[in-house]
Amino acid sequence: MSKLDSELLTNCVENILKFSNGESITVAGETVKGKKRKFTETIELQITLKNYDPQRDKRFSGTFRLPVTPKVNCNVCVLGNQRHCETAEKLGIDRMNIEDLKKFNKNKKLIKKFAKKYDSFLASGTLIKQIPRILGPGLTKAGKFPSLLDDNDNVQEKVDTAKATIKFQMKKVMCMSLAVANVTMTNAEISLNVQLAVNFLVSLLKKNWQNVKVLYIKSTMGPAQQIFF
Repeated sequence: MSKLDSELLTNCVENILKFSNGESITVAGETVKGKKRKFTETIELQITLKNYDPQRDKRFSGTFRLPVTPKVNCNVCVLGNQRHCETAEKLGIDRMNIEDLKKFNKNKKLIKKFAKKYDSFLASGTLIKQIPRILGPGLTKAGKFPSLLDDNDNVQEKVDTAKATIKFQMKKVMCMSLAVANVTMTNAEISLNVQLAVNFLVSLLKKNWQNVKVLYIKSTMGPAQQIFF
């Protein structure tokens, strides 16, 4: 069961949208004037955990598909066999075959830059097992090890799914943040994405809501809005 106050969440989302549209909002009792940006601002969910020991407790990770794609510019790369690469090319999707990956020559800096360039990766079944050997642990360390692309899969559908999928991964710190929406979405769409993301996170936690200290949502350039105390 969600412990988020739906009215509070709706008001916080409304403040974010107003601020991103150049309107004034009240933050901590003060009036703050917003500014309309020349780019689409992303809305992040910021999480602080409690009663959790990252050193001793089991670290969690999990992926969840949101109803609405959170990022406007979400880059996906297909690491594919010949058929998947040809399909990706027709669809205008970035792709690399096994020979392209070998050219990295396990250069850690180049692989790190490559991982940073994309939000997620898809890989053909014949290629996915070879990736650790060809690229080393770079994609895994970045939390971007590819999702499987089967021969029978629709490449466009898999790319759309990858773009709408968020990943929670516990590391060595008690705080984490990830994009769950953007300011072009409606209040209802943003609120639904946030609620579903939070509920999924809570399901991954050992003590569920007892492990959640505070939750905020924040646009790229706007002030943070606390949605859970």
